[in-house]
Amino acid sequence: MAKIISLFSGVGGIELPFVENGHEVVFANDFDEKATITYNLNFDHKALCADITKIDVNDIPDGDILIGGFPCQPFSIAGYRRGFEDTRGTLFFDVCRIINAKHPQVVFLENVKNLVSHDNGRTFQTILTALRDLGYHVKYAVLNASQYGNMPQNRERIYIVGFLNHEQYYHFEFPDPITLETNLEQIIDFVNPPNRKYFYTRAKYPRIYNAFQRINPEIGTIYQWRRQYVRANKSGVCPCLTANMGTGGHNVPLINTENGIRKLTPRECFNIQGFPENFKLPELADCALYKQAGNSVCVGVIRRIAEKIDEALQY
Repeated sequence: MAKIISLFSGVGGIELPFVENGHEVVFANDFDEKATITYNLNFDHKALCADITKIDVNDIPDGDILIGGFPCQPFSIAGYRRGFEDTRGTLFFDVCRIINAKHPQVVFLENVKNLVSHDNGRTFQTILTALRDLGYHVKYAVLNASQYGNMPQNRERIYIVGFLNHEQYYHFEFPDPITLETNLEQIIDFVNPPNRKYFYTRAKYPRIYNAFQRINPEIGTIYQWRRQYVRANKSGVCPCLTANMGTGGHNVPLINTENGIRKLTPRECFNIQGFPENFKLPELADCALYKQAGNSVCVGVIRRIAEKIDEALQY
């Protein structure tokens, strides 16, 4: 059983598969108080709500695997790709500070796909160089949730895995793509109506409602409101969920159901990220839950990478 140090834990999407595999979280941290409420509702080890720059490394127990989805907004399109010019981008070096103090056997990090190309690749090379300078042998891959996590979501993320032990590094490989077997109808309820607050009526949202009617929306397809028009996602998957869902209701993907047009519920967004049915959602405002779902990870992809890490640690 490995001991897990979790940074930028969010609601715990990265540690969830590790805990399922019998590993123990010895430290978890996030700056978002509401995210830690959700985390602490679901995990035995409670997350510390604190600014990572203020955390003393001596207050962190030793661990075997360090995991974290460090802030992605500075490197994403939504974050205007400012990278290390954004103060959130420099938080990566706090990850390095903790790695340097704890020397975990494995480092497993997640971020947006655009991290690879930001600043013509220089930002990503800085990250790789920093990890290698700390003694880690590093592999990375961009994986899509629909191809590697059996989840119908077009979510591409960069995954970085580093090993101190070269033999373990040599035996680690990212998982192969798999056939998408989970469809939208299995994780979204197109039949039974949820709370009426999620529905778009002609009286309350005439622009969106009328735009929907003009395209003859299908049941079983996910749509997005694009300020002036509604766009269908014809590939049979959900567009990438983002933290911006928490900043305004119309950012949440929309569906046509037997009971009318509505946006996805927070639970459905967590479903699309692959969280299990028994994952508890606290009584928080929907905007907070939407943000948490968009900020999280595709659990299915993490699970498959975690299995590969466990296999490599046997060497």
